[in-house]
Amino acid sequence: MRHRYLAAAIALALVGTLHAAHAAAAPRQDARDSRTTAANTARNDKTAPTSVTNLETVKVTARRYEETLQDVPIAVTALTARALTDNNVQNLADLQGLVPNLQIGPTQGTTSTLTVYLRGIGQNNPLWGFDPEVGLYLDGVYIARPQGALLDVFDVDRIEVLRGPQGTLYGKNTVGGAINFISKPLPTHETGSVTATLGMHATRDLKVDYGNASKDGVWRFRVAAATLHHGGYGHDLLTGSPNSNQDVNAARVSLGYFPSSAFNAQVELDGVADHSNPAGGQRLAIIPFDPAHTPQLSNPWNTQSDQPPVNLSNSGGGALTLRWMPTDNWEFKSITAYRSSNTNMNIDVDTLPVSIADNNLVYHSHQFSQELQALYDNGSDLHGVMGVYYFNGYAGGVNKYALLALPPYTQLGYAMYVGSGGSVDTHSLAAYADYTWRFAPRWSLEAGARYTHESKTAIIQNYTYPNATFTTPNGVQANFEGSTAANNLSPKLTLGWKASAAVNLYATASTGFHSGGYNIQANCTAIPQSCRPIRNETLLNYELGAKMSFFGGRLMLNSALFHALYHNIQLSVYTSYVQPNGQRGFFGDFTNAGKATIDGMENEFAWRMGDRWTLSGNLSYLHPRYTQYISGGVNIAATSKFTYAPKWNGGLTLWKHFPLAHGGDVAARLNVTYQTLAYFDQNLSPVLAQGAYGLVNAGVIWRTGGAWTYSLEGSNLADKHYRTSGFNIVALGMITGYYGPPRMITASARYQF
Repeated sequence: MRHRYLAAAIALALVGTLHAAHAAAAPRQDARDSRTTAANTARNDKTAPTSVTNLETVKVTARRYEETLQDVPIAVTALTARALTDNNVQNLADLQGLVPNLQIGPTQGTTSTLTVYLRGIGQNNPLWGFDPEVGLYLDGVYIARPQGALLDVFDVDRIEVLRGPQGTLYGKNTVGGAINFISKPLPTHETGSVTATLGMHATRDLKVDYGNASKDGVWRFRVAAATLHHGGYGHDLLTGSPNSNQDVNAARVSLGYFPSSAFNAQVELDGVADHSNPAGGQRLAIIPFDPAHTPQLSNPWNTQSDQPPVNLSNSGGGALTLRWMPTDNWEFKSITAYRSSNTNMNIDVDTLPVSIADNNLVYHSHQFSQELQALYDNGSDLHGVMGVYYFNGYAGGVNKYALLALPPYTQLGYAMYVGSGGSVDTHSLAAYADYTWRFAPRWSLEAGARYTHESKTAIIQNYTYPNATFTTPNGVQANFEGSTAANNLSPKLTLGWKASAAVNLYATASTGFHSGGYNIQANCTAIPQSCRPIRNETLLNYELGAKMSFFGGRLMLNSALFHALYHNIQLSVYTSYVQPNGQRGFFGDFTNAGKATIDGMENEFAWRMGDRWTLSGNLSYLHPRYTQYISGGVNIAATSKFTYAPKWNGGLTLWKHFPLAHGGDVAARLNVTYQTLAYFDQNLSPVLAQGAYGLVNAGVIWRTGGAWTYSLEGSNLADKHYRTSGFNIVALGMITGYYGPPRMITASARYQF
């Protein structure tokens, strides 16, 4: 391991030396002027092919104010609207393979509940009371719950993925990182587009947007809508209903008031209605409690379920953003937001027409947040932001599950009917500041800290029932109200060195914390300690980074090395126990595993090889390991591994551009992604784990030079079957895997005005 990091450090030093020599021989040019010219050219020329220069001029708001991607001392990947379209990113799950050390997709058994892991850190339990470990932000508003958060890409200006803890500027639950989903800005003139897509699996999508402004530009508005449908990848063989299909309607409305250059106000409303059917899963082994010993189905999306195909999710919210710029140095911002979601879904874990493990989950959540920011820039050597943040959130619901509810187990008294209900109220208050001081022409120091006070009150009511009506309880597993509070200080320190006009190096120490709470599935009767509060996670990250460009901006290379210390790791597990009748039972438990270290390396590059060829890609390495994992009083760190943490992953994309004689161009893309072995459960089931695999994607885009754009896209062209999540319930001998999409080919036409 030490040799691997030493080799990487030597490589970075050699690359820096190469650039210094090249810069000495080349004529000097003001970097800011060069970037501005390139950005204006890209905006004004719709037919311009994607290039490395364009990538250098991407603007990000990773530190709450706008700066160029290559200048920000954070490991961040930013994809503009153009890049998202060019790479056929239809929803957040399509970012996998484009971002180093990112595992992202739907939670097991769902189609739109989001699971995200960055650098091996994440949370795959979506129940209320359990918070994600990678923060998701929509136009600066934190989205607390994962239900309906697998956002579809429409009306998007860019997506930023920040890797590593972001506790100082983004606060709680950003231990792994943060994802910024930024919608298009309000226009100053009439603009709009219509995009229609048809394809395999009965795909039929329509996306529209329209914006305009008053003649004086004081009033501006934008509306966007999407209706997204496909017929699914499999069926329930008993009813014929589709599995893993899509039936989504979404809309977003923005209105702005710009009376002067010193003040503006914007209101945004958005909503998503997802009526897709449940995801189809595959039994990976014959279930020993299945009397028929039903064999595995060949199509991994087919099922034989005894539950209705219910998978409803409605979510949305609104935000009011006020900006006031009283001087050239100061900007004050207020973001007031409210969001809510409602979900009702069935998850038939056994996928059979008998009730070995059937679930019905009903969720409701709502949140209110208020953030005040003060941004300062003296125009020379000091800039930064300070602010306060308030959050008030509620999440609750009922999880009803039936286990072994079939003959002969019902007659033997082995059937279990459990209803887990309750709610969690969360109140957070935080204050933060983060400033960068350029204390020498090439040196800068960034220092920041965030103090958070958070309290959680949980009502937990878990009962057993005599039958599937779930009406009159016959036993109590948990019935209590508990409160817990946490105080956290998350500091950050970054030293930056601008080695040359095109080489930025940085060293940073950053922190983050993931709030604790209570296990809403606790079984106090069988395992009393399951009703104790869950402790907060903390992470301290040390990182070295380089952002470099060579050969007049034709080659860009961004690299990061990191070493993280991870404490009080929160893990979702299944805990078994012996029932009074002697039969083994189990419940969804939560534990603070202990400690771990995480080492890794990330590289991103883009190379304009010629006027018509562009090669880009990423490669990441991850080595997480437990140093302490106490289970049953025994330290099992040596035999435990992280889930959703492949050692290697990456991707390559090759573009060829064909300029047309009468204007416009045709661009062809070939993309390959690859990752190594990943586990999906703490028992490290080799049956459920997904071995190393690669995907091949391709596309052709014809930009006519006018209003029309046509594209033909293909993903997973080799039709690889690969698992992305699953269940391993040891007490029932049941392993169920859920798979990524099969081969998909679509054709789109876009009209823009």
